[in-house]
Amino acid sequence: MARARAKRFNFSMHKSLWSAAVVIAGALLFSGCSSRHGCLNCGGGGQMASTTAPAAAKKALADLPANCDPKTIGEKVCANFLPRKIYYNADGYIVYPEVCAAFGALRFAAAAGDGALQQKLIERYAFILTPEGSKSVSTNRHVDFHVFGVLPLEIYLVSGDERYRDFGLRMADDQWLNPRPDGLCAETRWWVDDCFMIGSLQIQAYRAGHDAKYADQVATELAAYLDKLQQPNGLFYHADVSPHFWGRGNGWFAAALAEVLRSLPPDHPKYARLMAGYQTMMASLKKYQAPSGLWRQLVDNDQAWDETSCTGMFTYALIVGVRHGWLDDSYAEAARRGWTGLCGKIDDTGAVHDVCVGTNQKDDTQYYLDRPRATGDLHGQAPILWCAWALLEK
Repeated sequence: MARARAKRFNFSMHKSLWSAAVVIAGALLFSGCSSRHGCLNCGGGGQMASTTAPAAAKKALADLPANCDPKTIGEKVCANFLPRKIYYNADGYIVYPEVCAAFGALRFAAAAGDGALQQKLIERYAFILTPEGSKSVSTNRHVDFHVFGVLPLEIYLVSGDERYRDFGLRMADDQWLNPRPDGLCAETRWWVDDCFMIGSLQIQAYRAGHDAKYADQVATELAAYLDKLQQPNGLFYHADVSPHFWGRGNGWFAAALAEVLRSLPPDHPKYARLMAGYQTMMASLKKYQAPSGLWRQLVDNDQAWDETSCTGMFTYALIVGVRHGWLDDSYAEAARRGWTGLCGKIDDTGAVHDVCVGTNQKDDTQYYLDRPRATGDLHGQAPILWCAWALLEK
């Protein structure tokens, strides 16, 4: 498999100075699932935290313009992704943007009923099962490397091949070796992107392994991050040294909450805390959505430019919430506007425009406003596929 080297990344996001006010979550009704490996469309693990979305919400997310058909868009973005060389860093390790895009592509292929695409994606990563190929997966104990485990776990969930399950579960277990005295993962850094890198792996392990320890680990971790990092308005600073609501930093947290709540049992002791944090954040995002339907590079700054990677992540989180009945009809319209706005940023080759490049922390508003915009960056491609899948799930 040919390689593409990643440029140097530094998407650092540190802890903020404030604690969030706890919001009381309303009582919800939920239904379960009984598929062999756990329902792929509802989050697996035999658990589906969902109610039936109201008819108006269903219509808003189903009656889309022709150029925003999720199956067509997903196919176009996958066609852009598959010919690319696998994305490696300078040390020869597969990097997380590749993982996030592949994760989304596999889910999309399953929801679209495209067995040929699914097989191509599985074949793209089959080499990791070989002794030599496995060296491309870093064993460094860092969230950006451990998140790779979501990919083999997704391959297992769609194929039933237990070799991938075992590979992914080893990574999930390794992430929790020698936990902190407070029970949190040793990789805890209090950076907001951690919540996706840790959360998505642990909830995938729960879906694939049916072991409650993974649900407990991810719920405890995300609840602690909410208590420490979420601001009273529901958003998250890029860093304690940078009190700015950077789009993609917030996007990682929004996607993590939606991803975990999809499968966390509703009677879990931490479920209400996570749902409260999620609903508070979604209310803030609805308030700050730009007239274009997108969200901005700085979420609360109307002078900032419309940025697609955060918009994709926010739209995914909204679609999941609307489809599962966690949010009212007004959020369906916000999700619809986000999706249609995103579709206008995808060119004929399937490349997504206006993706913020890697961004360090800086207490300087102009620094964020002046960040360069990339086209086709996997940080922007991946959440488009998450959205397409979420719109297609049954």
